[in-house]
Amino acid sequence: MSSDDLERLVATLDKVAEAGFPMDKNWEAAHELCQSHEGNSLFDWGHAICHRIEGDQGNAAYWYRRAGKSPADGALAEEWKVARVVMLAAA
Repeated sequence: MSSDDLERLVATLDKVAEAGFPMDKNWEAAHELCQSHEGNSLFDWGHAICHRIEGDQGNAAYWYRRAGKSPADGALAEEWKVARVVMLAAA
């Protein structure tokens, strides 16, 4: 796993979160980063979050399973706060 890419994922999803979780160029960049690290549980978690933002709960559920996580049902912002702490600790 590239810690630089994990830090980049956090920074990119931070921008998405700060903007209110739109599907914008930062969402696209985060999604691409997650795809390039498929099979790494932290990037798979990020991938699940991306699909949650997209509103595709079925695809999000798939990526939660790949990440070894239960699908989140709380506020997206709260999940992101937890995920970013875990990701930064692993970077």
